[in-house]
Amino acid sequence: MKSLYIGLICLLLVSACKSDKSETSETIVTDESKELTVAEKIANAHGFENWKNVKEVKFTFKVDRDTIMGKGRSWIWNPKDDKVQMESDETTVAYVKNKMDSTQIETDRAFINDKFWLLVPFQLVWDTSASISEAKNVEAPISKTKMNMITLTYPEEGGYTPGDAYDIFYDNDYMIKEWIFRQGNAEKPTMATTFENYKDYNGIKIATDHKMEGGNWNLNFTDVSITLDDEK
Repeated sequence: MKSLYIGLICLLLVSACKSDKSETSETIVTDESKELTVAEKIANAHGFENWKNVKEVKFTFKVDRDTIMGKGRSWIWNPKDDKVQMESDETTVAYVKNKMDSTQIETDRAFINDKFWLLVPFQLVWDTSASISEAKNVEAPISKTKMNMITLTYPEEGGYTPGDAYDIFYDNDYMIKEWIFRQGNAEKPTMATTFENYKDYNGIKIATDHKMEGGNWNLNFTDVSITLDDEK
């Protein structure tokens, strides 16, 4: 069972092609006369205006498949200080992202992956090196309903797994409902999942379940908490 779970986590790490830039104080600065981009509208729909007040993020990332319940990786992240702590299988690793050494690279690779799944609406504005296509209305892969779609494509150099692409499907309220991951920008999908069971954490809206078609595979988040600066 343990080896199967580890295998699933390794598969998910192919989605870790993300920018390593800081997300400490990034905000959307707007001109009232300028129309927001689709990326900004999606980020705002998920509560991005509250990110500037976030002091600490806690969450556990895990994968359940059929009757196999994943043990998961638990994270504590202080974005303003760029401090990260991970607990998994009785192992604890703590580091500061701009002071990492070679022994912490694999932990950071896992963090970038898990954080991306948690906060992909915000990555759309954080990851400025990636390109975003024009929106179009197409059939979503799992629900088979018509939705809006943009494609997020990462450059072929940089990051842990460069060149990946994501087809992101969202509704008219700019909430993400499904996506397709395409490793290396391949034409054929590598993975497609839902975004569901949204919960509100101090104004930040997070999809806590990501299911494949058929419902026997679920990447999910538990023990989520977001602490703001003004909280005691």
